[in-house]
Amino acid sequence: MKNIKILIVLVVLALVAAFFVFDLGQYLSLDFLKAQHQSLVTYTTENKAVAITGFFLLYVAVAALSLPGAAIMTLAGGAIFGFLTGLIVVSFASTVGATLAFLFSRFMFRDVVQSKFGSHLQTINKGIEEEGAFYLFTLRLIPVVPFFVVNLLMGLTGIKTLVYALVSQLGMLPATAVFVNAGNQLAQLDSLKDILSPSLLAAFALLGIFPIVAKKLLTLYKNRKTSVA
Repeated sequence: MKNIKILIVLVVLALVAAFFVFDLGQYLSLDFLKAQHQSLVTYTTENKAVAITGFFLLYVAVAALSLPGAAIMTLAGGAIFGFLTGLIVVSFASTVGATLAFLFSRFMFRDVVQSKFGSHLQTINKGIEEEGAFYLFTLRLIPVVPFFVVNLLMGLTGIKTLVYALVSQLGMLPATAVFVNAGNQLAQLDSLKDILSPSLLAAFALLGIFPIVAKKLLTLYKNRKTSVA
């Protein structure tokens, strides 16, 4: 088991190092996307299945390795494939990538963290067990929370993998839709900051907090009803 973990770490580090050493990030920039937009659209028109498959796998790799560029790729999904196809492809690719990063964190670090700090994490573990899906939904809805941080931290908890994948996909969907739709107006974009306004971020935050507040209020109501009875 130890040898397997070492091998996985070496492979991941090699891939991440290659990304930076060969400056592959230049291909995941807004300027590159705008410059190559028409060429990418033309290629996709002629080779749709290959283009979608390649894009999907590349997105999964970027998300799983926590590389910078996922936001640009989300824009590219809308700019190249259109809103509906782009939304479907990006939604599933980001979910698969996030789940792989989550599983990497769980496989590599969870046992060590829980064995060393388990006694101090009992409250957190219990909270995640009872309301982990609600907290995850909130984190996914607020784009200012780094994508890789959520994957890393949730991998250290006991939340079920299927729940993590489903809630992540649902929680990321609104922001994904906004970015994919923005890809249709690619020529008008000068920066990613043009996409998410403070009011939109606030709306996402309120939407994310609502399920937790609703659950707390429902629990409070049930407790009061029980005490009165």
